[in-house]
Amino acid sequence: MSDPLRRRIEKLQSILEVAKAMAAERDLDPLLALILREAAAVVEADRCTLFLLDRERGELWSKIAHGTGEIRVRLGTGIAGAVAATARPVRIDDAYADPRFAREVDRSTGYRTRSILCVPMLSTRREVVGVLQALNRRDGAFTAEDEELLVALGGQAAGAVENAQLHEEIERLFEGFVHASVGAIEARDPTTAGHSRRVADYTLALARAVEAAPPPELRGTAFRPDELRQLKYAALLHDFGKVGVREQVLVKADKLYPQERELLESRFGLIRARLELERAEARAAGRPAGEIERRLAELAGLWQVVVDCNRPTVLDEDRSRELRRLAGLTWREGGEERPYLTPREFQLLSIPRGSLSGEERRQIESHVSHTFEFLSQIPWTRTLTRVPEIAYAHHEKLDGRGYPRGVAGPEIRVETRMMTIADIYDALTASDRPYKRAVPPEKALDILAQEAKGGQVDAALLGVFVASGSWSLSAR
Repeated sequence: MSDPLRRRIEKLQSILEVAKAMAAERDLDPLLALILREAAAVVEADRCTLFLLDRERGELWSKIAHGTGEIRVRLGTGIAGAVAATARPVRIDDAYADPRFAREVDRSTGYRTRSILCVPMLSTRREVVGVLQALNRRDGAFTAEDEELLVALGGQAAGAVENAQLHEEIERLFEGFVHASVGAIEARDPTTAGHSRRVADYTLALARAVEAAPPPELRGTAFRPDELRQLKYAALLHDFGKVGVREQVLVKADKLYPQERELLESRFGLIRARLELERAEARAAGRPAGEIERRLAELAGLWQVVVDCNRPTVLDEDRSRELRRLAGLTWREGGEERPYLTPREFQLLSIPRGSLSGEERRQIESHVSHTFEFLSQIPWTRTLTRVPEIAYAHHEKLDGRGYPRGVAGPEIRVETRMMTIADIYDALTASDRPYKRAVPPEKALDILAQEAKGGQVDAALLGVFVASGSWSLSAR
């Protein structure tokens, strides 16, 4: 077998191998770099440039090129533009003798172009996807065989580029869907605006920190780019199920709903008006009004008990006792004895901590199941199939006392454990919640440390979260 024939066979085999590699590559930037590298090798060129066709703008643009930055060429202009417009290869032995050659590029780069081989990248539909341009064959001028080989490589590259571009479009579409979903969550519950994005940022920062400095229990842990994307989507969508929770429960700031507080305040106002009328009548009749004055002062104190108990703070024993006394008091209306507080008002004001009753808390907790049900209906790609599972368990605890399933440590994925730490930290430090005050970062980390000591969150991951500074978005 002659040397030229052997080289040709080797180059054809190389194109076949490259075609396999290109078919497997879904990310556009690495794909373009691969095509450029192999194109230069196949035709033994000093440099290569790959132009993609932008049909909307009617121009070619080079996302990647040897020895220069991005170049944009109008369709039909210059050698590459002519090849794209005609879909025919161009082979030039002396670039400076061809009037289509743009000499200013050489002047700006300091490079001297001698020979050029420029071929269209044609799809299976015979549509131009882009242009491959090789410069300065290392041994003389480009040959007809070089042209044939580069056209073959360009055809394979066209299909791979179209697939990668379609993949990018799908990725952008899905990214848009995810962010629109986050927007829907925030529109439903404006008090937690930004929470989902911050949780995603904290979680991804922790994942990278675990890779860089893993604790002994997680030595060797690594996340591929698609696994980080999966974790990002799970974190962004972990609260999507809130769209299934009643809005008044979702944004409830105090123990009584605003309309309930207004009704109670009107009742106290009516009681006060009756007492003031009695006082006026007593004074007009010359009777002592001391007892009525005492009752008016007591009423003001009782209203303050209502105001204090309505706040979503911890209900201490003194206020609880005063509330029970208030619930036993009555006033007369139309000849009937009426209670100062209805049973429901007493029940809500007696909530020991926070603003939610047991039933309302169960409604809030149901958002996790709603999230799982929603995410499970999405036809995820094979690299994202665990998004529902990762998001589902973000309120589970290692000791099995979380919700909604009460699963314990071994059943909770490491990605979910990281998200749980991020979720708790942000909930503690967020300043946009009307029903609680934000705590300083140091206090939040202390609270998390107590939860880790109690076996509720992963102590090793929390250690990395603290040591790496993953908790500080401003540090990144």
